[in-house]
Amino acid sequence: MAETWTTDSAGADTAGVRLFCFAHAGGGAAAFRPWQRRLAPSVDVRPVLLPGRETRLREKPYRRMAELLGPLCDGLLPLLDRPFALFGHSLGAAVAYETAREITARGWGEPLHLFVSARRAPHLPARLPPLHDLPEEEFLTAVARMGGTPPEVLEHPGLLKAFATALRADFEMHETYVPLPGGLLACPVTALVGARDPQAGTDEMAGWRDTTRGAFALRVVEGDHFYLREAAGEPLATIRDELGAVARP
Repeated sequence: MAETWTTDSAGADTAGVRLFCFAHAGGGAAAFRPWQRRLAPSVDVRPVLLPGRETRLREKPYRRMAELLGPLCDGLLPLLDRPFALFGHSLGAAVAYETAREITARGWGEPLHLFVSARRAPHLPARLPPLHDLPEEEFLTAVARMGGTPPEVLEHPGLLKAFATALRADFEMHETYVPLPGGLLACPVTALVGARDPQAGTDEMAGWRDTTRGAFALRVVEGDHFYLREAAGEPLATIRDELGAVARP
């Protein structure tokens, strides 16, 4: 069901456009809940919730993009009843990109816009060593060093153990991902990256221009890989500007 894959939004009935949001590895819908208020009433923000976290904690997480894509798109189908766009951060950028391509390939419509954040373009090789196959203590230490795991999770062994399964699965998906078969997008693509992001350089983000026949823009914002926590205002302004008149109720 669509309700399983996304969270509800107060703007669902009046918004001119729906925005599906995909979080970083280990992230969930909570990262985008403030966006629902800040973009209402013109944009219906729908954070996408993958299995293995938050209210879906007991479900088995996906480890490969190709396995995730079918169930995810089936779940989003009932929400494709109006113009839509996608935003993805880090791992979420790759998921959003492949979701956009799969929905288009199925003939269910084309997105108005794809916003990708803090992940190198899909066709570029990784330059950092993989983490997903490390022993658990080394894996969790390496992930904690990156700064994306909430402190309340790191400080409680029980929470950390429950969180670790989905986190490792997400890293496996992120680190083994290669673009799936398919063509170029036709919609505009906007790439956003923190100026001090050690995982995605501006040249790597510029490579996203090769994923679409449409317009491309690169936005560099202040911050590191998790710039959204402190500097979400600029991405939100970019989303408002790009969706423009379509987003008006």
